[in-house]
Amino acid sequence: MSYPIDNALFQWEEGETRIRQADSRESSELDRAARLVVDELRKRLGGAFTLDELADLYGEGTDWVSDEVQRRFLGTDTTAAVNAGFLRYARSATDYAGGRRRVLEEERAE
Repeated sequence: MSYPIDNALFQWEEGETRIRQADSRESSELDRAARLVVDELRKRLGGAFTLDELADLYGEGTDWVSDEVQRRFLGTDTTAAVNAGFLRYARSATDYAGGRRRVLEEERAE
């Protein structure tokens, strides 16, 4: 079963908002942790991917990356870092359109 993209985007945006609202020291640490998440996602998904693929990966669980964030950034808001990292990576999806899913040409033809 696919993880709903709208739910995923909402959660991911919450993580990014948490980073923006943090004080400068915490924000810097959260930003570094989110960049780690992006790097780990790049290793997992590689090149071209869709929001469906990213949301499904998220829906399967994020322990694999949460554990790494906790290990490297002890005391950091892991959930915010992971969610923000997913949002940042989502911006590279082939069907990302500024905070929502863009319908691809092949889907319109169906």
